[in-house]
Parts: sequence; C-alpha cells; structure tokens
Amino acid sequence: MVLARCCFTASIKVNLALLACSVAFVGICLARSDAPRGVAVPFVFDLKATCHPRCQHAGICIRNNTCFCSRGYEGETCQYANCYPKCKNGGECLRPGKCRCPSGFGGKYCHKVKCDSGCWNGGDCIAVNGVAKCICPSSWTGSKCQEAICPQGCRNGGSCVAPGICSCPEGWLGGACHTAVCHRPCLNGGKCLSPDSCRCRPPYSGPRCEERKKVTPVYPLRQWQKLGRTHLPPLRHLCLQMAVRQAEEGNSIERNISTG
Repeated sequence: MVLARCCFTASIKVNLALLACSVAFVGICLARSDAPRGVAVPFVFDLKATCHPRCQHAGICIRNNTCFCSRGYEGETCQYANCYPKCKNGGECLRPGKCRCPSGFGGKYCHKVKCDSGCWNGGDCIAVNGVAKCICPSSWTGSKCQEAICPQGCRNGGSCVAPGICSCPEGWLGGACHTAVCHRPCLNGGKCLSPDSCRCRPPYSGPRCEERKKVTPVYPLRQWQKLGRTHLPPLRHLCLQMAVRQAEEGNSIERNISTG
C-alpha cells in the first residue's frame, strides 16, 4: 500500500519516481540501505531536483546537487567505484569488485605479489618496500634466480651452469676449469701448463719435452791443466764453463783460480 500510494502521487518523471519509491520502500521495510555516506533512507525526494554535474553510474538526483548512488559507487556524483574489500598495494577500483593492479601485484583485489616471468629454481616472490622481488636460494642469484653460483669460481673462460658446477672450454678440466689438457702427454717430468703446451725440466725441450739438450761437460781448472796446453779449450769456452760452474756451486772465479 505504501509503495502504491507513493507512486500514484508522482505525475511526472514516472520512471525516476518509481525507482526512488522502490528504494524508499525497501529501506523502510528491511530497515537497511545501500545509500552512500551522508544519505539516509527514507529521504525527501524532489521530483524537480537537478544535479550539475549529473549523477553517474545510474545514480538518482534526489535533491538539488545531491545524488543517491547505486550499489558499488560513491562520491558526490557517484563517480567512484567501490571495491570491497578495498584494492590493496596501490590498486585502482575500476568498477564494483574489479581492481586494476600496479606492476608486481595481482589477484582480484591486488593482494597477491606477482613477479614478472616468475621466480626460477625455488625462488620466492615477495614485496620488498612495495616492489615485487624474487628472494633466491643460497645457490642462485639474478632477478629471476636464473644464475647459478659457483663458490670456487670458473677460470679460463669457464661458465657456472649449476651450483658448484663449471662448464669448461676445450682444453681445460677440473671443478674450476683450472687443469690444462695436453692431448699428447708431456714427457720426462714435463708439466702441462696450458692446452697442448708443456713446461719442460732441464735438460729437456720440445713440444712434449722429448728432446734432450746436448750439454758441454764442465771440467774443473785442475783437470784442464792435467790435459795439457794443447787440450785447453778456447778462452771464451773456458770463461763460459767457469761462469756456469760458479752459478751452480756458488763459488767465485777468484776461488776457482786460487784452488787451481
């Protein structure tokens, strides 16, 4: 009866009055309202009221410059959508129940942290000072936890492909790519220092330390004297032999001569 009597008195703006009376009737009977803040139901409805700017999103102008907003909107002209729960982490409510989330966040209400391309190798995506970031396990690093960590380092151009594992270029082996490979082994105590390159011990030389150098014997001065003048080597050879002996035995030339 209340609804019929209310709507019967409205001679103009019939559709608008029906909507307003329906809202008022529901508010009275159910003792609850979806009206925005500052507007209560029942309310005084002016059929001649005008609102500038106009009410948005199906809002009703109930008095001059006063809008009654439909469910999910609020503001002086019902211009703001209302999301419940509120959009989190800086999200914007586009329409009732629909949030537009900033980069790094997702979910219906922007409540989930979202890392672009995800976090690899067991990394966790969390918000750090409002920015989505991957927190990596101890053996991984990088923006997506995509880079393995080799504590020993990878030398000689090697790359770390898994935690503690190096991928070595051709010619190198070992956990840190630190061992050179000589496809033909070094001989006579030689050591492989770089790929296919040996360091030889004297008196050996050659690519594999396979050649033995010819060494002129070094005789003490007394032995040369016993051999006689005709067997004495040229002076320059004698000086060279004495210098070599001095370097090997740590004796001076004067001492060698004096002991002769």
